[in-house]
Amino acid sequence: MNGRLLPFRRAPARGPTSGPTTMSSGRRGLVGGGPDGTAPPAPSPPQASRFRELVLPHTDAAYSLARYLARDAAVAEDIAQDALLKAFRNLDSLRGEVKPWLLTIVRNTYFDWRRRGDDRTVTGPAAELALAQTPDDSHESVETALIRQGDVAALRAAIEAIPEPFREALVLRDLEELSYREVAEITGAPMGTVMSRLARARRMLAERMGVLEATV
Repeated sequence: MNGRLLPFRRAPARGPTSGPTTMSSGRRGLVGGGPDGTAPPAPSPPQASRFRELVLPHTDAAYSLARYLARDAAVAEDIAQDALLKAFRNLDSLRGEVKPWLLTIVRNTYFDWRRRGDDRTVTGPAAELALAQTPDDSHESVETALIRQGDVAALRAAIEAIPEPFREALVLRDLEELSYREVAEITGAPMGTVMSRLARARRMLAERMGVLEATV
């Protein structure tokens, strides 16, 4: 999918930054400490260099996933910051591709935030029971068609209105362009469930945007 207009992008940082990340908007920075206010251990030059080389190119993807999951810009900034700090501290645990590894940390950080009680995104259990056909990737996606119509803001709002498990699959697969296997590993769901959620998410998105008539 050619959907790079859809992922959220952070506003550029202002002024000089220090440490292994450039995420800075007046909120807590990576070098400034973690969610408990403690400072991270001083990085060795090789560790900081490796972090900048491997992880920082995916900072926008981390923020975008946090933004779509939390549906709140300020909260998403905190989640992304915390996730980057965890990634920095646990860089030695990195195995395989960086982006799925980082987005797994973002997702786990989001659910940690939810468990702390500040949850504005909970959906009913009925959402998990929805069934759908396996998607056919040979056709132009709903998102691509809607992007061509030029209403990116409305499309983002429609994505945010989709119940969480389906929204998550849509963001990871269609926006961040991860494979079904990677989405399944990140979410802990079987691949068939991922495909079913994605198909259902695409249909709900099309219905919300008026591309398809809503089913009764």
